[in-house]
Amino acid sequence: MSKVEEIAPGITVDKGVRFGKPVLKGTRVDVALVLGQLAAGATYDEIIEQYGVTKDGILAALNYAAEALGKETIRAG
Repeated sequence: MSKVEEIAPGITVDKGVRFGKPVLKGTRVDVALVLGQLAAGATYDEIIEQYGVTKDGILAALNYAAEALGKETIRAG
């Protein structure tokens, strides 16, 4: 049986769901999918309708991405 772990508010991982990718809590919708849809120009309402998620879930995905990138360091060559 897989173990669900909440790694950030509203974001969980479970190696049995989406190969362990971060997903919106209570769904199988991964964070990268939500971010990709937003980057492609989808509105919150379109994502909510198409994937059955909530606005809070979308905001959790954005917050998780911002936190993750905020910790990233890239060294210029």
